[in-house]
Amino acid sequence: MPKQPPEHYPLQLQTSWQANAQAWTDAVRGQRIASRRLATDAAIVQAIGEVQPQRALDIGCGEGWLCRAMSQQGIEAVGIDGSHALIEAARRADPNTGRYQLCSYAELAAGMPQLGRFDLLVANFALLEEQLGPLLQALHGLTAKQGKLLIQTLHPKAAMPAWGYSDGWQIETFASLAGGFVQPMPWYYRTTESWLQLLAGSGWQLHWLRQPQVAGSEHPASLLLLLESAGGN
Repeated sequence: MPKQPPEHYPLQLQTSWQANAQAWTDAVRGQRIASRRLATDAAIVQAIGEVQPQRALDIGCGEGWLCRAMSQQGIEAVGIDGSHALIEAARRADPNTGRYQLCSYAELAAGMPQLGRFDLLVANFALLEEQLGPLLQALHGLTAKQGKLLIQTLHPKAAMPAWGYSDGWQIETFASLAGGFVQPMPWYYRTTESWLQLLAGSGWQLHWLRQPQVAGSEHPASLLLLLESAGGN
């Protein structure tokens, strides 16, 4: 079983994105993350295209690549992130600087009606905390009628921890990515069953689940889930 995590892990998760912002931006824009380059980027862009939203919110937008991709599809994209450095990187790469807003997940969970309503909410490798229930519940208030939630996360079989197939905190050192990462990042691992229970308990109903895979790899690279509000909206 995983060891009890230090109390500072949630805070360290947040600060790591500030400390590693430039390194992460370079890695994403340089296409140095093989699974993204070979499978998961295309998978989420394709899924968004199938939903055909007019307005979409990129939750944890990072340096903004997905907002830019959605904009190229004619979608009105808004990006939020809790890292000031990543928001600034996103703004520098996009003539529509106003689409990016600094917003922590705590602020989002508390309610951000000023963002408006969206046909699609997207969280692409952006749900890394242990306590996600309040955030997921709050997202219902941001969806337009028949709006959807699209989540992509590391596949549990591809990122299985040393203690086996059960929930717990892991540490990402970014050792596989060359240069610039100055702080390790704690993140909370969930099994597929745990993800489905969390989402159902937060009022989200599964529409479909896909498992994008890099050709020739042993395990899928990610879980890709499309959800809708269980109670309608």
